[in-house]
Amino acid sequence: MGKLTVRALRAVLVVVLAGTVFVQALMAWALISGSDPEDGSLPLTPLRVITILGIGTAQVALVCVWRLVTMVRRGTVFSHAAFRYVDVTIGAIVAAALVWFAVTAMNAPDQRDDPGVTLIMGGIGVAILGVALIVLVLRMLLAQAVARDVEAAQMQAELDEVI
Repeated sequence: MGKLTVRALRAVLVVVLAGTVFVQALMAWALISGSDPEDGSLPLTPLRVITILGIGTAQVALVCVWRLVTMVRRGTVFSHAAFRYVDVTIGAIVAAALVWFAVTAMNAPDQRDDPGVTLIMGGIGVAILGVALIVLVLRMLLAQAVARDVEAAQMQAELDEVI
């Protein structure tokens, strides 16, 4: 991975992380101040808590991606230490899907006249779970690469003994 690519990705990660922290702070402030909607139609307190938790899942994934990029840059990504970050990323994505399903369930009673919105929101939750499955497949590829790297190191050691 080139330096420019790493810098660009890190810049994007910093901007997204800063934005999510800002939104979380606004949500926490609104939660503490107790401001309600003018017409009182939505239960904003649970939605704000869910939003704060959902953003937290994204932040966890961002930090894990940062750590993985650091490992790639150092050439240590093909090690067992990388699995920790990939596993946490998968967990964060699954948690985000569960948070999204909670939002969908809270929104569903208001959508009785138009259940298509609830179906679309449910479909988005399934798509989020699909992303977790994609990362799981990538984890399996990482496991194969780590196994090949260990095997290659053993063969090199045997070859060095013969020579």
